[in-house]
Amino acid sequence: MTVRVRLLTRAGCHLCADAAEIVARVCAETGTGWDTLDVDTDPELRAEYGDQVPVVLLDGREHDSFRVDEARLRADLSG
Repeated sequence: MTVRVRLLTRAGCHLCADAAEIVARVCAETGTGWDTLDVDTDPELRAEYGDQVPVVLLDGREHDSFRVDEARLRADLSG
């Protein structure tokens, strides 16, 4: 399964845990591959996204940050 959704996170982030639950549910419903990446493992990601995690990337482009818009993510993955 091709990964279309990447969730940028960091350890100890409660918003990241909430976002992961939503992303997992929506991706399971739509049959979409997804993964997570801790921004603190990459200096460039930490510099770019460190202040706004969680961040959802869809096909490499920023889709959401801080909170996941579940309905919009579902619609974008279904359409």
